[in-house]
Amino acid sequence: VLGATGLVGKQLVEQLILDELFSKIILLHRRATGFKHEKVEEYLVDFNDVNQFKVLIRGDVLFSCLGTTLQQAGSKEEQFKVDYTYQYEFAQAAAENGVLDYVLVSSSGANARSMIFYTKMKGKLDEAVQKLGFKRVLIFRPSLLLGYREQKRAGEALGAKIMSRIQNIPYLKKYRGIKGEEVAQAMISAYKRESQSRLSIFTLNELFDLI
Repeated sequence: VLGATGLVGKQLVEQLILDELFSKIILLHRRATGFKHEKVEEYLVDFNDVNQFKVLIRGDVLFSCLGTTLQQAGSKEEQFKVDYTYQYEFAQAAAENGVLDYVLVSSSGANARSMIFYTKMKGKLDEAVQKLGFKRVLIFRPSLLLGYREQKRAGEALGAKIMSRIQNIPYLKKYRGIKGEEVAQAMISAYKRESQSRLSIFTLNELFDLI
C-alpha cells in the first residue's frame, strides 16, 4: 500500500487487515503510519530513490493512494513529484517485480488533455500506468473525499459542507462527496471481482455500486 496515512489509504489498510483474503500488507512510507498488526510490514523509505527499496515492492497487488495538495506541497513542481512521479515510479517498479494488479485512486475529471493542472496531472498518470505490464489496472475516480484528515484542508472542509446539502438533489447527485472508507471498500470489492478486462475505470456512481 502506498499512501497509508491518507484519508483513503488509512481506511484501506484497516479494511485489508480485517479481510481474510490478504495475509500480508506491506506499507511503504516516509514516516511511521502507526499500524500495529501481525499482517502489517512497514518500511520507511526515501521516495526520491525508488531503486534503494525496489525489492520491497512485491506481492499480488499494489494499492496506490498517495496524494497531496498544492498548498501542502508548496509548488506545482512538488505536487507533481508526489502525485505523479512517486506513484509512477512505484508502479513501474511493481510491474517489473511481477506484481499482477495495480489499483489507483485518481480523481474525477482526470484528463491528460485538460487545461487544469490538477486534472491534467491525474489524467497523465492514469494513462501512463496503463502502459506498464500489469495483468489488471483498476482506476478509481472519486469526487470530493469526505472524512477526518490529520492535516486540515480548509477548501475541502467547505466543499464537504456544500456537498452534504446538495447530495439529495437528483440532478446534482453526480457531484456528491464520498467517504474515504467507501472508496477503500470499493477498491477491495473491485479487486476481488474476477474480471477479464485488463483496464477498469470507475467513476463516482460506479464506486457507489461496488459498496
